[in-house]
Amino acid sequence: MFLLGRRLLASRRTAAGLLGTAIVAINLLSSPAGTGACNANQPPPTGTDGKVAKSVYDFTATDIDGNAVDLSKYRGHVLIIVNVASNCGYTDGHYKEFNELYREYAESKGLRILAFPCDQFGGQEPGTNAEIKQFAEGRGVKFDMFAKVYVNGDEAHPLWQFLKQRQGGTLVDAIKWNFTKFLVDKNGQPVGRYGPTTSPLEMRAELEKYFNQ
Repeated sequence: MFLLGRRLLASRRTAAGLLGTAIVAINLLSSPAGTGACNANQPPPTGTDGKVAKSVYDFTATDIDGNAVDLSKYRGHVLIIVNVASNCGYTDGHYKEFNELYREYAESKGLRILAFPCDQFGGQEPGTNAEIKQFAEGRGVKFDMFAKVYVNGDEAHPLWQFLKQRQGGTLVDAIKWNFTKFLVDKNGQPVGRYGPTTSPLEMRAELEKYFNQ
C-alpha cells in the first residue's frame, strides 16, 4: 500500500507538471510578447564583451552569493544548465537525481551542473537568493547555484536567450516550465534540450557520449 501510495503521488505530480507546461505553452502562444520573444528573427544574444555570443563561455552570470562568474571557467567541461524552483512537483526528484549525477560524474568525468532559480512558472520560486540557497543546501546540493533570473521575456538573462536560440523547443522556443535542462558540450555549445518530464538520470547516455568526445 505504501508503494502504491508513492506511485500515485508521483503520478499526480507528473500530471500536475504536464498540465502546468500545457497552460504555459498556451499562454505563450496566445501572448504577443511571448511569441515575439521566441521569434526566429530575434537578434542573436551578445556576450559580456558586447559581441555576438558564440558559446556559453561568452557570458557572465551572478552566483547565489552575489558574485560575478565568468562562464569561461567551465571551458572543457560537459554542462547541464537548468532552471529550478523550490516548490515544484518536480523539485524533489530532480534535486535527488542531479545530486546522484554530480556524485558519479563531477570528479570522474568533469560534469558541472549550473542551476538557475526562476519564479516565472506558477510562482514556485518566491524566496530570496539566501532562502533558495538554504533550501538547496538542505537537500545536499553541491553543484553550482546561481542567483534568480528570468528565462523568458525581455528581461531574460542573455545566457538563456542564447540557449533557447541554439536549442529551440516544441511549438515555441520559450522555456515552458521549471526544470528545463540544456546539455552543453566541452566546447560550450548547447547540444540538447530536455523538458521537466525527462529525469536527470535519463540523460546518462547522452552525457556519456559527450564525456567521450
